[in-house]
Amino acid sequence: MKHLWIAAIFVLGAVLHPQPLSAKPSLREVPEIEEPLFAVAVAKEIADHCSSIGARFFKGLGELRRLRARANELGYSDTEIRAYVESDQEKARMRAKGKVLFSQRGVSYKNPETFCVFGHTEIKKNSAIGVLLRAK
Repeated sequence: MKHLWIAAIFVLGAVLHPQPLSAKPSLREVPEIEEPLFAVAVAKEIADHCSSIGARFFKGLGELRRLRARANELGYSDTEIRAYVESDQEKARMRAKGKVLFSQRGVSYKNPETFCVFGHTEIKKNSAIGVLLRAK
């Protein structure tokens, strides 16, 4: 009888604190989080390197809050989200991804005007990057 109670407590504990059936993928593998986060990073880089374009700060902040809320809905804790965005490895990966995009679009760190051309194009297209920027 004692073993039955121990088994019942174990089963009840498993029901009240279920373990995930499979591990969650890294947030980098969740396109609805990764792609908008990348757009925010690219927009910030453009605003940092082009004097005629500014970042739409509150729009970017709102997007980051929306992404955090969505990640929470997908089962990621604030601690997991913070670890992802503060990870040196993820920052380096995001920078490398940005360099590829900039290279493909003719943007060069040696020529800040190329950031402006790219940024103004994105603003005109009203792209995910462009909506985070404003012409000064």
